[in-house]
Amino acid sequence: MPLKTILHDEHVALGAKMGEFAGYDMPLYYKEGVLKEHEWVRSNAGFFDVSHMGQIILKGPGVVELLELLTPSDFYSKPHGRAQYTVLTNEDGGIIDDLIVTRLSDDEFFIVLNAGCKEKDIAWIRKHISGRIELDYMEDRVLLALQGPKAEQALDETLDCDVSNLPYMHIMGAQSPCGTDIFISRLGYTGEDGFELSMPFDLAKRAWNGFLKHDLVKPAGLAARDSLRLEMGYCLYGHDIDGNTSPVEADLSWVIGKDNTGFIGADRILAEKKNGASRKRVGIKLIDKGIAREGSEIFDEQGNKIGVLTSGGPSPSLKASIGQGYVPIDYAKAGEKVFVEVRGRKLASQVVNMPFIEPRTKSMKKKDAA
Repeated sequence: MPLKTILHDEHVALGAKMGEFAGYDMPLYYKEGVLKEHEWVRSNAGFFDVSHMGQIILKGPGVVELLELLTPSDFYSKPHGRAQYTVLTNEDGGIIDDLIVTRLSDDEFFIVLNAGCKEKDIAWIRKHISGRIELDYMEDRVLLALQGPKAEQALDETLDCDVSNLPYMHIMGAQSPCGTDIFISRLGYTGEDGFELSMPFDLAKRAWNGFLKHDLVKPAGLAARDSLRLEMGYCLYGHDIDGNTSPVEADLSWVIGKDNTGFIGADRILAEKKNGASRKRVGIKLIDKGIAREGSEIFDEQGNKIGVLTSGGPSPSLKASIGQGYVPIDYAKAGEKVFVEVRGRKLASQVVNMPFIEPRTKSMKKKDAA
């Protein structure tokens, strides 16, 4: 029997097409369909229920040392309120999960885990906890994502909360109109400006319905979330990264801190960072017409199989089929001509840099304007 988020009935009432994801019955798309939802997020503000994801607080003396053991990132110098995308690594240098870690204070961190991995992640973290560190698994909270270029306006006008000075990848505390404390993080998995709101169960339905009353906000399901993140070249755990994949292979070397050398799996990961990995995650764009999906095989010009797509589908923004997958390092250069097999046909394709389209987060907009 699939699990349900507290907003399940709200999705059904909106006519959502429901489907199983990570053990939950989740909205895949609503009445207007995936394409319209994708386009609305890119132009206005889409509202996602991502409450199936795990939320924990880690706090206590030694929590920084614990995080620098469990992940390859640096946290000692991380300022309060700053979020970090990183990965949990295993003894072999593979990725247990990717996650967002946000520093709330010197010895307290807020962490968001992937839905399908949260139980194993928590068990892994508990296994390595020592001393007076506490782990609070916040099962009584929801997580909502408001994403799109109009997200700031919709948030300000719905919650009467000024987030104009909140930078990308930062968090702030706020109060709802009924006085409930919430976390507002300026981040998301769409490449647009946007926010994730963590709040108690008792506020969930009021917040969901309140935001949907705004003219700029429409509900969006997991199918649009997937096409949005694919255009950004973001990883989906269990598909683009897994327990056998290293951060270097996955083109995530930037999560590896300059000063952290004692993390789990460091031998393999630091060696690959220094000497290079034998393969690399790359973007693939089809030149011929067709739609390549996960599992489609990748070939070189001589007809040799060199890889498999780990994600794939149509890009509404580019009006083309795109994907990502792993190829030997000799084929990983942008512009490399390859072929992707779709229904028995080898379609001309090209290795391209990711993201496939430019991100429009607040920090990127400032950079572009400079």
